[in-house]
Amino acid sequence: MIKAVVFDLDNTLLDFMQMKERSVDSAVRGMIEAGMDIDPIKAAEKIFSIYWQKGVEYQEVLDDFIEKELGEVNYKYLAAGIVAYRKAKEASLVPYPYVNSTLQKLAKMGYKLGVVSDAPAREAWMRICSVNMHHIFDAVVTFEDTGEHKPSAKPFRLIASRLGCEAEDILMVGDWPERDVIGANEVGMRTAFAKYGDRFGTVHSGADYDLENFSDILKVLELEAGR
Repeated sequence: MIKAVVFDLDNTLLDFMQMKERSVDSAVRGMIEAGMDIDPIKAAEKIFSIYWQKGVEYQEVLDDFIEKELGEVNYKYLAAGIVAYRKAKEASLVPYPYVNSTLQKLAKMGYKLGVVSDAPAREAWMRICSVNMHHIFDAVVTFEDTGEHKPSAKPFRLIASRLGCEAEDILMVGDWPERDVIGANEVGMRTAFAKYGDRFGTVHSGADYDLENFSDILKVLELEAGR
């Protein structure tokens, strides 16, 4: 019987990639307005290539981009890009439709709620707090808590321990089958694929359920209760 629901953070609760794309575009416009002579489309592509190489949480991405373009870091361009990036990030980091209402329903129904994220602790908590979700979760596990990324079993076992539940009594919801589904399955959790947040064109998720939108979790829990 499902007693707790655990979520991945980015592209499951929050539309992280939309935020990242809008923030990068804004940063590029900010640097151009400050006088940097760059093509906006190519510049965004180059910035994302740095992210793919060093990780989407890499904090010096604009430093690296400017240095590659100019041979040195121009701090006027850097500051303009950072300010524009931060403004866009604050405006565009929002939960997916039905997230807030569904989480409230789950809490009222007595389910324990948790998060397992590969993001660094500070960044994960910044995102959670920015959308006022920091009071709703009973436990949160980030990369620093185990030092291992999903699909390692350690983050999943730790969240189960912190929630005080057996793994088989937990439903794991995530957008990345190779990490969220495989890792949760390994420890015996039930799994739901956040199809609405998929960025890879996944055809077969391997999850017990596929979610077209966030509120489908309620239907899944009804089905689980009837098993």
